[in-house]
Amino acid sequence: NDKSERRSDSSSEEEQSGSIGKEVEFKQNSNDDENDIEKESSLDRGDEAKSKEETANPPTKKKRKVHKLSMTQTEDFNAKLKKRGVIYIARIPPKMSPTKIKKLLQEIVQETGAEVTRVYLVEEDPTVRKRRRKDGGNGSKRYIEGWVEISSKKVAKHVALSLNNTPISNQKRNTHFGDLWAVKYLSKFQWSHLTEKVAYERRVKEQKLRLETLQARKETAAYKQLVETGKKLDKIEERLHRKRKKGQNSKPSGKLGDDDDGPSSSRKRSNVKQVTPTDDGATKSTHKSLLGSLV
Repeated sequence: NDKSERRSDSSSEEEQSGSIGKEVEFKQNSNDDENDIEKESSLDRGDEAKSKEETANPPTKKKRKVHKLSMTQTEDFNAKLKKRGVIYIARIPPKMSPTKIKKLLQEIVQETGAEVTRVYLVEEDPTVRKRRRKDGGNGSKRYIEGWVEISSKKVAKHVALSLNNTPISNQKRNTHFGDLWAVKYLSKFQWSHLTEKVAYERRVKEQKLRLETLQARKETAAYKQLVETGKKLDKIEERLHRKRKKGQNSKPSGKLGDDDDGPSSSRKRSNVKQVTPTDDGATKSTHKSLLGSLV
């Protein structure tokens, strides 16, 4: 009996503890759900507030900072530009790029303390490049002529005089072995003159393209108009042809021996009666006198 009472007491205690644990878990879960709902509501409120702020104050683009130069800095820069000299390269060998020319000239110039500031090379005509590709030649980009700016006029003049008609490389394995420099110093020439020239040529090219496109549009419009007129004329001819066929079919067929004897039947016969020719004796006498004279 004591054992059974103890077992009943332990089972009742376990049931009470299990029920208490379940109640605690349920309360915790309910609290967690309430916390999640509150967080979601707070997030929704925050999103609504942000959207209202964005609508009230739309985001503005960040302005780039403009670094303004002072008068002294601009004057110094202009003075530096005036000191620079420009070299003209009349011929540029194949497989020669602007970076390569800058590197080669920089090696020569750095001994004097000067610097190669800018390089500009003119590309060849794309039609020439296409033709060379078709003929089986090298299709790489080539340049015709170029200009190089050096930070000192004296150094530029010295480089032009020393490099002109000299080999680019003396190494036999070099791609430019056997090629010569064709260099000339341009006195009283500035880089701004070159930029103006390039800008002018670009504007001229754009204007030519614009005129060509306008001319092509006019030609296409005229061609379309001619096609439309031709179609109209063809339709008119078809109508006339149909009308003629209908008229020929509606005509009654005539009897044999009447006026419908071949192509002459379509012609209109004149109603003028033939006058009998006058054959008097005077004509005979004249014929005889003429024959007698001939005899």
